[in-house]
Amino acid sequence: MSTSNERWEELALHPVRLRILRSVAAGHRTTREIAGLLPDVPQATLYRHLAALTKGGLLEATGERGIGQERVYTLPPGGAVLDADGLAAATAEDHERYFTAFVSSLLADFSRYLARDGIDLVADGVGYRQTVLNLDDAEFAEFARGFAELVRPLLGNEPRDGRTPRLLATVLMPVDPPPDPPPDPPADIPPPNQHG
Repeated sequence: MSTSNERWEELALHPVRLRILRSVAAGHRTTREIAGLLPDVPQATLYRHLAALTKGGLLEATGERGIGQERVYTLPPGGAVLDADGLAAATAEDHERYFTAFVSSLLADFSRYLARDGIDLVADGVGYRQTVLNLDDAEFAEFARGFAELVRPLLGNEPRDGRTPRLLATVLMPVDPPPDPPPDPPADIPPPNQHG
């Protein structure tokens, strides 16, 4: 999308707007469907955020549906993300704000989950973990392709009985390599903590 970084940040990096964008990312949604996915958001607040996102170009009203001719919303072509130019123009401070909003959104989602009655992390399939993958560029490209191929067909799944909406959040970044292990001591020096 061609929104400036400042305008994109102002529009997208709001907790309720992030949730609206995520609810529409799965496909076309009416106002009522979005409200059903965000039951804790007051109707007037929801309408105000929908209007701001639509005016700013992060959402499109693509038609009307239903008895009351509700508006139908979808993401614009390319989604509600910064384009390559916007990402290239973003400073380290911009990325830190974007990432902070991303993590804050995860924390809010997790807090809403924990506030439910009768949660069961194992039965609900909840997990969070970190692992380091040591990959060269070709291995990383293969991993990214395989992950995308695994997830892509699932993105079009419509809600239905038996399906639970599940949030999948990914973070990939290079990390500092572990320090080199200390050299082995010379053979004539006993290892520490041995008394002889």
